[in-house]
Amino acid sequence: MTQVCETFFSRGQGRDAARLALEVVSRHPDDAALTLAAAALMSKHTARHDVVATLLRRVLRLEPDHMLAQLSLGGALVAGGDLAGGCALFSRMMARYPDEHVMLCEHISASFLNTGYPAEAMQIVSLGLKDGETNVALVNNMACALDRLGRSPEAISWYERACALAPENPILAFGYATTLLKAGNFREGWARYAERAPATSSVMWFMSLPRLRLGDDVAGKKVILYQEQGLGDTIQFIRFVPCLLEKGAEVTIVIPESLVRLLTLSFPGVSVVTTRSKLDAEDGYSYAAPIPDLPFIVGMASESDIPARIPYLRADPGDVATFAAEFPTGRPRIGLVWAGERRARPDLAATDERRSTTLAAMGAALSPVAATLVNLQLGPPRGEIGTWDGQMLFDPMDGVRDMADTAAILENLDLFICVDTSPAHLAGALGRPVWLVSRRDACWRWGDDGDTSAWYPTMRLFRARERSLAPVLREVGAALRDWVTAWNAGC
Repeated sequence: MTQVCETFFSRGQGRDAARLALEVVSRHPDDAALTLAAAALMSKHTARHDVVATLLRRVLRLEPDHMLAQLSLGGALVAGGDLAGGCALFSRMMARYPDEHVMLCEHISASFLNTGYPAEAMQIVSLGLKDGETNVALVNNMACALDRLGRSPEAISWYERACALAPENPILAFGYATTLLKAGNFREGWARYAERAPATSSVMWFMSLPRLRLGDDVAGKKVILYQEQGLGDTIQFIRFVPCLLEKGAEVTIVIPESLVRLLTLSFPGVSVVTTRSKLDAEDGYSYAAPIPDLPFIVGMASESDIPARIPYLRADPGDVATFAAEFPTGRPRIGLVWAGERRARPDLAATDERRSTTLAAMGAALSPVAATLVNLQLGPPRGEIGTWDGQMLFDPMDGVRDMADTAAILENLDLFICVDTSPAHLAGALGRPVWLVSRRDACWRWGDDGDTSAWYPTMRLFRARERSLAPVLREVGAALRDWVTAWNAGC
């Protein structure tokens, strides 16, 4: 069952995989091992913590002393929002299995980290380290907790310990790299970051080309740069392409369809194609690299090495004019995005939940305000507009085909307020005023503190200081009312 389901998941057929796993369990209701395997599959590949908890409870009815099932159930409860239930189960296990103290601390702290409770994770790690100071997982979890609490300089020393204990572990190495970047140690951070295996969902022929590195001679060479991570990462790092052009490289960018028109407009000297395009392997390409490698490739060692040209992306003037004709006039136009894309992988889904809010929560904090509120939200969260009964929200997104259209809308706004997702990067790259609402365990690119970003001079950061975004949204609301007053005074 596990092998077949893993194949389904790898092909993007998650529903078929889940259906098969649950059907097998229903046909073998007394098989604890099969039920546990189904729970493990669902936990690994989905965010259906309720289903995972149900399966694990079934295992424990069959085998009440099954330690892994108990630990996994506690994690599923915490991930599903039942913090009290999960903690109660963890507490009982700590009392029941004193000889497994270190292992329990390892797993419990990981559960807290995965669900956005770094302070609680650090407390558990501290308990475990009394008896397991050379336990790699505990040392790593301490590093992760400190990083997510905005204490990256302290986290670095713990990552150094973890990497010394397990020098070949790619997960530790990647965490160490991003924490170095968060702390501003760019030279070493980018070098370590570029050692990761590219996180792409598919393997394309050009990924077998030599990976472009710092110091490679690109004069007269054909180079492929390809999408690896999210749209925001591509937007953030694509600014370094002119550095390769200045060195004589012939660059082809391979990206999703949604970015093709925007980057074609912005980099007229570059070939921009979709990930579905059939590039010819016989065309003499010398190198390839994932786009997030660009800061390493060009030798970025400090913030002063970030290209100063802002904006470095541009919207189509005709599109800007088309959207301008649709917008109300006479008031400042404030764009809103309240949720990031909800990804399927459980760890990413947990991050998406922490970085996102709802229209009801954001709207309550920001309105009423003497401005035209403009929706830029896409995806399922856009449906929340249908039940929104607050200040009128102008919604032009039916006319949006791609990120070039989103750029045209942003060019018509006076201010954009956004959670940590790709439109925030787009606004910054266009040089538009943008306020970013950052979750407590902020992404490495925003650093540990401060309200400005070297990546985007027109960005203002609002940092959450707790797991909930409600308090920081109230800060944004107060700042917005002051901003609107100043805008009106300047008209």
